[in-house]
Amino acid sequence: MVAPIKKVPLRRCIATQTQAPKKDLIRIVRTPEGEVKIDLTGKANGRGAYLLKSLEAIDLAQKRLSLKRALECEIPETLFEQLKEVILGRK
Repeated sequence: MVAPIKKVPLRRCIATQTQAPKKDLIRIVRTPEGEVKIDLTGKANGRGAYLLKSLEAIDLAQKRLSLKRALECEIPETLFEQLKEVILGRK
């Protein structure tokens, strides 16, 4: 008997509009308290948005205000710096 093929969850990057497996993306979440933070577990409670793990996607999201639109709140500039650090492996 053939083993069933495991379905890979896909999500859309809010900056580039490309679909990618969830593991290739970073989730940013707005918590019910209104705090915006990076969700490395992918399971934090709140409204989430996904960005590709690339500096280009982060720059595009910052320039086009994609995160602000997706999470429906103001995004602090420090969050973009934190995202770049995560991608570069410093965090």
